[in-house]
Amino acid sequence: MNKNFDLDVTTLGTCNVDFVMKVPRFVESDDEVDVEELLPSIGGSAANFAVETARQGLKTGIMARVGRDYFGRLALEKFDDEGVNRTRLIQIGGKKTGMAFITVDPHGERSMYISMGANASFELEKNDFEHIKSSKILHITGMYREVVEKASKHANFLSLNPGTLLSSYGFEALKKTIKRASIIFLNKKEVEILTQMDFYDGARMLVDEGVPLVVVTCGKMGAKLFTEKGQIKSPTKQVKAVDTTGAGDAFAAGFISSFFRGEKLEKCLEVGNITASNCVSHLGALKSFEINNGVF
Repeated sequence: MNKNFDLDVTTLGTCNVDFVMKVPRFVESDDEVDVEELLPSIGGSAANFAVETARQGLKTGIMARVGRDYFGRLALEKFDDEGVNRTRLIQIGGKKTGMAFITVDPHGERSMYISMGANASFELEKNDFEHIKSSKILHITGMYREVVEKASKHANFLSLNPGTLLSSYGFEALKKTIKRASIIFLNKKEVEILTQMDFYDGARMLVDEGVPLVVVTCGKMGAKLFTEKGQIKSPTKQVKAVDTTGAGDAFAAGFISSFFRGEKLEKCLEVGNITASNCVSHLGALKSFEINNGVF
């Protein structure tokens, strides 16, 4: 592309406030467990990706919806601090900022309860389309099918991270959007949900359908990249997983940042794995904030 772009990458997806709780075990019915540590932070798939790509030096924008409330203001401040363009992070009156209540056990495994809040009111506006067109890369993650379908039509270069939400619609329902993607990020479970095949056959099918790069993250086993020429494996360094929240977003951010700089695909996978490993080594995807006087 010869066009000059205002932004290197824009991400479209969710922005929440995360309440990450470290617990000795997951709660059962009619049970009670003490919370050993509580960490509130800005989160959500788009927020996690945007902050990490900005930290890795890309001119980054975010497209998301938050409430006109205390947490919405904190989100705006967070992106200002991180150097993320937030002109399309819109506060919606009468709606609360989305919330995620995340419990993490001693093995780094997690369970989540999500209140979508303002995320559920995401409707694309004219300025959103202009924002997309001004970005070299559009990275879509964790958003509703209707929004994804419309936004993907305007991307100069589409990176797609469907997550469980979009993958659950199945390949046929998402076929048009998937075929617009130059890169798609999935974990093994999401490949199986999306394609109704095992992850290897499912990834190969996506390549056969025209996706040039299909990246499958495999947790502690690293990641695999499928192309029409074959596959590339990239192991990850062994680290103690404290919390896996945001690991997939971190991987995609590391990969895209390296890809944008023109690195070889092997290097992109390596940087993705390193970024994800750094993410899981601490509680919460992003740095926490203080809740002033307990005001919500």
